Amino acid sequence: MGKYNYKRDVFKGLTPFPFLGEVKTRVQHIEEAPATIPQSIYNANILAKSLHPAVQYCRIVNVVDHGDAKSFTLAPDKAKGTEKMAYFRASQYVSVALNINGAPVNKPYTIRSNPKDALGTENSTYTLTIKRTNPSYASGWILDNWKEGDSVEISGPLGDFYYMDLKDAKNVIALAGGSGITPFYSMAAAIVDGVEDFNMTILYGSRTSDGILLKDEIEELAAKSNGRVKVVHVLSHEEKAGYEHGFINAELIKKYAPEGDYSVFMCGPKAMYDFCIGECVKLGLKKRRYRAEMSGDYMNVEKNADFPAETKEKEYKLTVDIRGEKQTVTAKGGETLLWAMEKAGINAPSHCRSGECGWCHSRLVSGEVYIPEDADGRRAADKKFGWIHPCCSFPLSDIEICVFPTK
Repeated sequence: MGKYNYKRDVFKGLTPFPFLGEVKTRVQHIEEAPATIPQSIYNANILAKSLHPAVQYCRIVNVVDHGDAKSFTLAPDKAKGTEKMAYFRASQYVSVALNINGAPVNKPYTIRSNPKDALGTENSTYTLTIKRTNPSYASGWILDNWKEGDSVEISGPLGDFYYMDLKDAKNVIALAGGSGITPFYSMAAAIVDGVEDFNMTILYGSRTSDGILLKDEIEELAAKSNGRVKVVHVLSHEEKAGYEHGFINAELIKKYAPEGDYSVFMCGPKAMYDFCIGECVKLGLKKRRYRAEMSGDYMNVEKNADFPAETKEKEYKLTVDIRGEKQTVTAKGGETLLWAMEKAGINAPSHCRSGECGWCHSRLVSGEVYIPEDADGRRAADKKFGWIHPCCSFPLSDIEICVFPTK
């Protein structure tokens, strides 16, 4: 090989002319390529979009009447671009977009069904069980108007009221009141199907045995659970064999709680939370061992000792600044700023209506508001720099706020 460390014979007869055509070929490929910049979509982004869609377009495919409540089965409306329902954690909720006589309203409702029901592109569904409340503004409108075949627009799954194995005990005592059974129904279905791995005893409070919502359905799930789900009915207005009587209290929780450590979950009206949290304190439970689902609209604010009752019926001016365009509407002292905007036809962002999720996060430009301490989910920085949640803010004067809608 001499002084060259390669075989020169290989390069005999090799000329640069065959390579000259490569330049022309490359230029041709460049000219034929699209003018747009190539985009790469990572699998993580695809997964995130499927789990957290901004909106889901659905059709009502089945309605079951329970008397003062109805169950609505929602399927994806593929014609509008929703191919399948987003997967969710048992007991999460969705925010339902409504238009009630020209007023845009977003109301949260628990996905009552098994998370497995959402899987796949065929027969992917959610079930919402909605009970008529008092007052029954949104729930009454839904029960009186929704029918099979109707189109419904909902959010992706929301909320963190679900079982967390790093935070919660293996045994859970679930306290349900009325339609508050829906998240625990979802949890029970997930336990039966092996989606969730914990044990749950449901103390289910109702007025009478005839008024127990989803009684047969929840008991059927318990029967299939091999003892992992138990249901105890508690009647406040009726004494009957086989049922507990009275209200869910510390004594009743202790009676059905397992030996050792356990967590307490609560879902029902706000008054139930106020009472049952006190009962958990009596039992000596650590604060991390009991928690409650969000309670929706803040009602009867005038019952709070620190609320200035004289402002309840007063009317104030509410100026709403959305992207530089201002609109002034009327706001009553006993109603939230969110309610005032909705009644005026302003499509303000909201999802939980409980002061926790932060979707209605708005800047208070001027004026004074009352925010109930037990519904104030703001961060310290929000309080310092003048940010509020209109869903639980009540006017005490004329108000101006900046609202930042997502659409």
